[in-house]
This record gives sequence, C-alpha cells and structure tokens, in this order.
Amino acid sequence: MSRFVGTLHLARLALRRDRIVLPVWIAIFPLITVASASATMALYPDEASRMIAASAINDVPVAVALYGRIWDPTSLGALSLLKLAAMGGVMIGLLAIMLVTRHARAEEEKGRTELLGASVVGGWAGLTAAVIVAAVAMISIGVLSAGGLIAAGLPAAGSWAFGLAWATTGMAFAAISAIANQLTRTARSANALAFLVLAVAFLVRALGDATGDSEAPSPLSWLSPIGWGQQVRPYAGDRFAVLPITVAFIALALAAAYVLDSRRDLGAGLLPDRAGRATAPSSLASPIALAWRLQYGMLIGWLAGYLVVSAIFGSIINDLSGMLDTPQAQQMIEALGGTSVMLDAFMAMEFSIMAFVTAAYGIVAARRLATEETDGHTESVLATSVSRWQLLSSHLAVALVGTTLLALSQGAGFGLASAAQSGTLDRMGATMGASVVALPAIWLMVATVVLLYGFAPRLSYLSWALLVAFLLIAEFGALFEWPSWVTDTSPFAHIPKLPAAPMAWGPILVLLVLAAALIAAGTVRFRKRDLAAP
Repeated sequence: MSRFVGTLHLARLALRRDRIVLPVWIAIFPLITVASASATMALYPDEASRMIAASAINDVPVAVALYGRIWDPTSLGALSLLKLAAMGGVMIGLLAIMLVTRHARAEEEKGRTELLGASVVGGWAGLTAAVIVAAVAMISIGVLSAGGLIAAGLPAAGSWAFGLAWATTGMAFAAISAIANQLTRTARSANALAFLVLAVAFLVRALGDATGDSEAPSPLSWLSPIGWGQQVRPYAGDRFAVLPITVAFIALALAAAYVLDSRRDLGAGLLPDRAGRATAPSSLASPIALAWRLQYGMLIGWLAGYLVVSAIFGSIINDLSGMLDTPQAQQMIEALGGTSVMLDAFMAMEFSIMAFVTAAYGIVAARRLATEETDGHTESVLATSVSRWQLLSSHLAVALVGTTLLALSQGAGFGLASAAQSGTLDRMGATMGASVVALPAIWLMVATVVLLYGFAPRLSYLSWALLVAFLLIAEFGALFEWPSWVTDTSPFAHIPKLPAAPMAWGPILVLLVLAAALIAAGTVRFRKRDLAAP
C-alpha cells in the first residue's frame, strides 16, 4: 500500500473542519493588502512625495530593520506594501505553521491518527494532507492579494510578484513546521520550535537589511525565507528569478520531513525525551507548582528571545541621533505617533510593537487552561482536593507573572545595551517605565482569555482574533483614518507612549479595573459550568 493512500480524503476532512476559520484568515490578508495600497495612493499621489517618504524610511536603520528597504523610492507599490513585506511575511508564516501542526502533530497527539491508521490510510497521508491545507491557504492568499492589487490600479507584474512572494514565504514555513512536527512529540512543542525558527528568520533578515546599503542587502538577508520574499522586490524590479530559491528550499525541507517521518514511531518525536524522576518532589504538590512545571520551559525561551532582541535594538538606538535631524525622518516619526524627541519616539515605537508580542505570550499561557481541559487533564486534577478557583488562578498567575517578566526583561535588555554603548545609565529609568506601562493592556488580553474560558474552553481562541484586530488598528488606523470610536476599542491605544509622551494614570486604572472585572466574570462562570468532554 502506498504511503500516500487516503491523502485527499484527509485533506477534505481537514478543510471541512476549518470551513469557517480558514476562509476568514484567507480573506483578511488580501483585504489588508488592498486597503493599504488604496490608502497610500491617496497619501502619496506624486513621485516627489513618495521619494520623501522613502528617504525617511531608508535613512533610519531601525525602520529598515523592522520593515525592510524601499528599493525604488519612486514606486507607489513598493511604498504601499512596505509594512506587509516583512511583517506580513511573519503573519503568514505564523498561519502556515499553525495549520500544519493543527492537522498533523495535533491529530497524532490526540490519537486520531492511530485510529485512522487502522483503516486504509498510508503513513504519510496525514502529513501530506496538512501540507495540502497549508498550500491551499497560501496560494489562495497569494492569488487573491495579487488580484486585489491589480484591481486597485497597481501594475500586474508587481502584483503577481507580491502575491507569489507571500505564497512561497508561507509555504517555506509550512515546510519548516512539517520538520518540527517530526522532531517533537507534542503540538505545543512543534509550534514553539517552528516559531523560534520564524523569529530567528525575522531577526537575521532585520540585521541583514539594517547593515546593508542602498545597492544590496547584507548576505544575512539571504539566509532567511522572509528575506527571500522581500528580495523578489515587487514593484521595484519584480525579480521573479528569486522565487526558485524559495521553491527549492520548500522541496528540500518537505523531503527532509518525509525522511524524518519514516524514521520515528507513531506518537513519538525524534528529539529524545528526558527521563523523569521516579517520584515527584514535594514542591509539585500544589496547583501553582503544576502550572509552573507545565509552562516554565516556554517562558524561559521567550525570556531569552526578548533579551537578545531588546539588546540588539538598544545597542543601535544611540547611533540614530545623527540621522534623525532631517525633516523626512521627523515626518516619519510624527506619522507613527511620536513627538519632537526622536530617540524617545523610536523607543515608544519599539515598545508599542513588542507589547503585542508580549500579549501573544499571555494568551498562549492563559489558554493552557483550555488545552488542559479539552485534553482531559483538568478533570483528573479536580478529582483531588484542588478547587476550580485554585486551578484557574494558578495558570492565571503564570500568565500575569510571565508577561511582567517579559516586559521587565525587554526594558532591562534595551536599557543595558544602550548604556553599554553610551556609557551612562541616564535613560535606564525611562526605558523600564516604557516597557512596563503596557502591562495593563496586556493583562486585559489575558483577562479576555479567562472570560471566554469561563463560558467554554473552545471559545478562548477568539482572544487571538481580538489581538489581531487590535494590531490592525494600531498599524493601519491612522493610515486609513478610521474614526476614533474604532481606534478607541483597542486597549493598546490608551497606553501612554512613554518616554515620548507624559504619563497618564487614568487609562491605566481603567484598564486594570476592566481586567479585574473580566477575570471575576470568567471565574464565576467557570465555577458553575460543566467541564468540556475530551
């Protein structure tokens, strides 16, 4: 029997399971793309205005590191899709990773793959079906984005270059996720490993672009799938010849995934598991100890990543002072919500972006409640003397403390790296303040998870939709001139932009009260409802 027998049946089943969520995600990316292009056309109608805007970005290494370089300053398309090149590559990579893991390792972890394997289903059918689902999503996003950009009035060649760059970048991370699924034995570990590769790919690309010049990026940019997508340069040369590099990587990575899959047992991962103790230590005899034991590895990995990224940005912040005196640079910073103090504005911008990343960790940590319940573990814990409040509060404490530690590590890494270069700790206090001021908004996102979990664990995924919506408001609200009642719905819009703006305690207190109210409501509901069936 062929190892691919049953692949199409499993792919159809997976698409049926995602028939609501997946079309929504597929629609979001093209809509953002077209909306961004349409708004930019109105803002920069002539070539002179586009060159000024491009210069304001290309002359600032931090902006180049975050978004990439505009290779043709006169191109309307290149300017329109600047934020969607690198950051869009990250978002589409996240989607691809989660799709593959959801339909491959997660199915195996829950025992469904073993049940299907008892029928006429080949050994590679599950992995292939997951890759097919990811490919359908990536190709759909690429084609719809290209068609939308053409309809918006941008050149067809550049539109197809952009769509294909997005599709191949997503498939590259789908292939990376396929490998991660073979190395680990749990879906959570597979996602964490693939996310780590994605973060490294973005960081390598950022360093390569920031250290390159106007003629060519650093060789580091060519070591990242995100960098390959950017080097297609839509509307700035349309270098379709770069796409085969990504296609070759996808083919090699998928081939490696199949080889690894054939060398492991069902339900196992190739990375060895550490042998546990014969007896549990007395320190694990409490709900908070169990929650910490389940989540400490993820937190340590996030802390290490935060220290590295913050130290990199902190080490280059002092080099910007000589580049921020031009009117073009000041215009860009003011458009991003800064003040006349350019260095403070850059710090506010960097910390504002990282606040969403910290909130993502908080959601992941808090949603562990939902996964423990749907996996059947919560029922076993509650069968002991542990109360529902103790169980919920233990995971909530890990989420709240973890986000706090991440914010502190971000400020410390940024401030110490900056001080090491400047020789003074004068800005350390301002840096730490800017890093922790976003915690009330982050905690409100954690509280949203608790509220949704209180009603039904499977509803907790809606917290991701809220975070994405708030991120879109932050990135595109000013660009699209959305009304204030829309932008004010985001808790992150009410956070003081320290150190570029003065401290305001009113919004902070309101967010804290709202977070406490949502946590209380979710707790009350959880104590009254039945547990979900595994």
